[in-house]
Amino acid sequence: MSCIVVVGSINMDLVTLAPRFPGAGETLLGSRFLTAHGGKGANQAVAAARLGASVSMVGALGRDAFGDQLHAGLVREGVDLAHVARIDHEGSGSASITVAEGENQIIVVPAANACVTPAQVEAARETIAQADAVLVQLEIPLDAVEATLRLGHLLKVPVILNPAPAQKLPHEWLQLASYLTPNQHELATVLGEDAHSDFRDLMRRAPGPVVLTRGSEGAWYQDSAQPEPQHQPGFAVDATDTTGAGDTFNGALAVFLREGLPQAVRKACAAAALSVTRLGAQGGMPRRAELDAFLADGPRA
Repeated sequence: MSCIVVVGSINMDLVTLAPRFPGAGETLLGSRFLTAHGGKGANQAVAAARLGASVSMVGALGRDAFGDQLHAGLVREGVDLAHVARIDHEGSGSASITVAEGENQIIVVPAANACVTPAQVEAARETIAQADAVLVQLEIPLDAVEATLRLGHLLKVPVILNPAPAQKLPHEWLQLASYLTPNQHELATVLGEDAHSDFRDLMRRAPGPVVLTRGSEGAWYQDSAQPEPQHQPGFAVDATDTTGAGDTFNGALAVFLREGLPQAVRKACAAAALSVTRLGAQGGMPRRAELDAFLADGPRA
């Protein structure tokens, strides 16, 4: 069983289904509203746990109704929350999501997620030291992200940095990451490059290994063993909701990294494909048996 630590955000997703995205100043009638547990950190933790990993999380929740629900949901998924703080003076994070035509638009309010600290990361040192991989994203303060990268590097534990929401990052941080997992826009932003550049050129300019997601096209990856970008095709499915697909990919990548990067990327693409066939960031995340059956049936790539 893989042991995974996730340092990241925990949000309540407020999801509206609509026939299309509204224009500026326009009001549309939606077809459905629901709340769902989310946050990039929590999503990746749930994805990894459902695929059979032992998962611990470092993060923060408000001491409010959303916080209680989110805490209980992660416990049900088997995620260890010993390093998740409850914050008295802040509400829990939220994300307002509009889903239309199989795509999504998202606005995130960090709230308690902005209270995650380097001290929390350091307090989880023993847990991180025993991990097979650590996942971290950019929905928490950057000093906590840096602390995670430095601690993982010091302890020689692979750290997967998912640079979303995208922002330019110090070159040194990218060198500390074992793997960078952006899409093309995120990679260009992180590197401070033109987003219209060829994505393979962007990958070559990165200071460390990159696993680049390309939606339905699958993913491209390179590291010291595969210095030139290699392609893993996507898997053909009928998409219902792409929310959480990237988080499913990252969680799966961490779980299967011990099998080698090519195999991990293949399984991550398959898990992400399965995730878009159902509604909700966490709602569509597959369990290990479902992923194994999907791959065994010879899905069309």
